[in-house]
Amino acid sequence: MADVAKEAGVSHQTVSRVLNDHPNVRGETRARVLAAIGKLGYRRNLVARALVTKHSRTLGVVSFDTTLYGPASTVYGIEQAARSAGYFVSIVSLKSIDRRGVLDALDYLADQGVDGIVVVAPQRSAATALTDLPGGIPTVAVEGGQAGGVPVVCVDQVEGGRLATEHLLSLGHETVWHVRGPSDWLEAEGRVAGWRAALAAAGREGPEPLAGDWSPRSGYEAGRSLANMKDVTAVFVANDQMALGVLRAFTERGVRVPDQVSVVGFDDIPESEFFSPPLTTIRQDFDAVGRQSIEVLLRQIGGSGERERLVVSPSFVARASTAGR
Repeated sequence: MADVAKEAGVSHQTVSRVLNDHPNVRGETRARVLAAIGKLGYRRNLVARALVTKHSRTLGVVSFDTTLYGPASTVYGIEQAARSAGYFVSIVSLKSIDRRGVLDALDYLADQGVDGIVVVAPQRSAATALTDLPGGIPTVAVEGGQAGGVPVVCVDQVEGGRLATEHLLSLGHETVWHVRGPSDWLEAEGRVAGWRAALAAAGREGPEPLAGDWSPRSGYEAGRSLANMKDVTAVFVANDQMALGVLRAFTERGVRVPDQVSVVGFDDIPESEFFSPPLTTIRQDFDAVGRQSIEVLLRQIGGSGERERLVVSPSFVARASTAGR
């Protein structure tokens, strides 16, 4: 920094003000300092800065199975929101989430000196692992259910399931079948709850849901079973990848969508509008989840002790895979 100051003909303090975007620097002076920085290839020593300020400007993220669209999009939204707020992100991906694994990840990030941590906790085991965490580092859970003593930011999965089911019922279908996600996933539980609630409110009987594991293969197997049932006219599938498998199975069995069976998915993955037919689905606002989780975490870092719970509403996306009876 002293070399930059000498090159620009200014004081060390002026260089510091330019680097920190202080408003009380003349435009001409700022330009000279920036030119000197470019000429000398100066880079700030973030480690030294952290020692002085006691803040690393780095946030930790603990996630699980980022190969799936939902968790991957959630992590991306968090990373973008953190960068917009002027923070770097350090990510730890766990093969499985249990209390020991979460605690080890938190210890690892604490050793890196992160200012706060976001835990993407879509499974019940992950939410349970966040109960009674040792204090010291501000922590926020995403999709964490009732995650003990930490703030939570989540999508209203129950509302999403309700929106999908109500749409199908409004088209004149007597009932709606459901291909659910894994039983230990909080998101899957919420979507089942919304499906059941919408059926109950309409006075309809709910058939037993078919099990899936989020993969197209599991949707395909469920679709083969559904294709053999003559009374199936409407299906709500818990994610778009499984819906793709359902559509493939229906096509192979000669079941026309939406002429004979209407199908609704969940997530609105980028490919869903190019399915055959284009998939009606429920969209999750991952950008909003990322933004709000970082906002909550920064309030925690700033000293807020409030255990917030922020819920992001999903939205309905109508395409060509549903039709009236």
